[in-house]
Amino acid sequence: MSHLSIERALNEAAAAANRMLDQLLPPVMGAEGRVVDAMRYATMGGGKRIRPYLVINSAGLFDVHSDYALRTAAAVEMLHCYSLVHDDLPAMDNSDLRRGRPTAHKEFDEATAILAGDGLLTMAFEVLADPATHPDGHVRADLAHALAKAAGAAGMVGGQMIDLLAEHERLDIGAITRLQRLKTGEIIAFSCEAGGILGHAPPHMRQALVSYAHDLGLAFQIVDDLLDAEGTAAETGKPVGADAAAGKATFVSILGLERARAQARLLGDQANGHLEIFGAKADPLRWMTDFVITRKS
Repeated sequence: MSHLSIERALNEAAAAANRMLDQLLPPVMGAEGRVVDAMRYATMGGGKRIRPYLVINSAGLFDVHSDYALRTAAAVEMLHCYSLVHDDLPAMDNSDLRRGRPTAHKEFDEATAILAGDGLLTMAFEVLADPATHPDGHVRADLAHALAKAAGAAGMVGGQMIDLLAEHERLDIGAITRLQRLKTGEIIAFSCEAGGILGHAPPHMRQALVSYAHDLGLAFQIVDDLLDAEGTAAETGKPVGADAAAGKATFVSILGLERARAQARLLGDQANGHLEIFGAKADPLRWMTDFVITRKS
């Protein structure tokens, strides 16, 4: 598939996810409107919507109703955007730029940004628990449980803690791999497995999607490290060179540029290998692999 075609597929998924986010998170009047405005600012300000794309296209493998897939995709994006708002705070990464514009705490203030992140996190689970997301309560409970596990101390939050500690410790390649699998990979894994949960997929198919996602997530992070080392803020929409400035070990600092590129390509091939069980129906996920490996932002 051409780069232009995957961009079109991504744009279509992003547009559908944005419509659902706008529907689920409308502006409100009153004093609380400021935090809702900040929540909308954090979620509606662009982004490639890779996680919603993965939810939508993993659900497509099992012919899941589009509304169920889109609501789940919106919930994942809310949680992802909460993590970005908090990561950008002065106490964490202290970033002024996100998606090519001021971060939430710069546009509003730190307290409002914290509350906006809290609001997005809790609303993600409100959406998943709503019967409109799926008529089967067991499916809704499985979704909420899986996302909570992926987002908490055994997943994204734990990975962020390791990342903060990495500013003062020298990590080896195994530790960096674990850090990124937790911080980035577990939410990507949920985004892929969600389609299987929604579609009552058998365990071996759900596992195939998780295995695909773990390889894809590591490839994604390696490319992120490459972009941080070689890209520009204009290309990426966020500051670059921060990891090197902070003295953090990354895939690039340990492997070097060429070995890191080769490792990303290897992981991409492994990721696609897990999709063989689904045949041509999984092509949109294969397109995502190619996009991740070749992206410039």
